[in-house]
Amino acid sequence: MKNLLRLVVLAWVGVLVAIQLIRPARTNPPTDRSRTLTASMTVPPPALAVLERSCRDCHSNDTRWPWYSNVAPMSWMVIDHVNSGRRHFNYSDWASHAPDKSRKILQDICDETRAGSMPIGLYTFLHRDARLTAADVNTLCAWTSEALAPVASHVR
Repeated sequence: MKNLLRLVVLAWVGVLVAIQLIRPARTNPPTDRSRTLTASMTVPPPALAVLERSCRDCHSNDTRWPWYSNVAPMSWMVIDHVNSGRRHFNYSDWASHAPDKSRKILQDICDETRAGSMPIGLYTFLHRDARLTAADVNTLCAWTSEALAPVASHVR
């Protein structure tokens, strides 16, 4: 029985070591400052502070890669979340979004933070400072409403 347990433990350790060889790319593409969110529209400092604290790591090219993003299988999940976040919207390359997509993203920022679905729970569990307060959500929603207001006034 001891030999079986030892064999299982050694096999498990071997698998953990072997999966470290599967390393998806952790990227931080260069940012053209003329294409960023802040170059495209006014973002009040309080809203920008919330975006930087709670959204930057997954929704910009300025991801801070923590130590655990080097350790599989956690690294696979972190890299997938960052890539997914950047695909949804990347405020380092805001100019790549068509105007309709930009308006949808602005609305989603308010809706998803108000619903508590952003930032994702695992991220806020590991990064307590990224948790949004009710005031943070109100700050983001006030900014996005203000940014959307000129569009709404043209629709009427």
